[in-house]
Amino acid sequence: MHPEFDFRGSLGPKRSGPDEFIRYTEEVREALPDFQCNIVEIVDAEEKAAARISFVGTHHGVFFGVDGTQQRTEWSGAAFFTIREQKIGSLWVLGDIDSIKRQLNAHPKVAFLDPYA
Repeated sequence: MHPEFDFRGSLGPKRSGPDEFIRYTEEVREALPDFQCNIVEIVDAEEKAAARISFVGTHHGVFFGVDGTQQRTEWSGAAFFTIREQKIGSLWVLGDIDSIKRQLNAHPKVAFLDPYA
């Protein structure tokens, strides 16, 4: 990752820098310890790339305001990468959040890291 890496995840948070991205992945793993992001298809266009992704994980911790259900969750998404100086400079992820909320019976308006959930 580029030292000035920018990330925007479909779960909500915007983060800057590799350390902040790692913190985001740790937050996801608190809820889904076996979380996987599987690339189904990728398109490479020089300094940009796009991927179709399948996300999967078992719900153990609070996720979208719902306590762990031990339920396996799966949703689809897309990721868009920009390359800077031969490193990943930015990543923007768009996932099917409504699918997650339906699977967990979460309130439609609750956010991933909702302090009021």
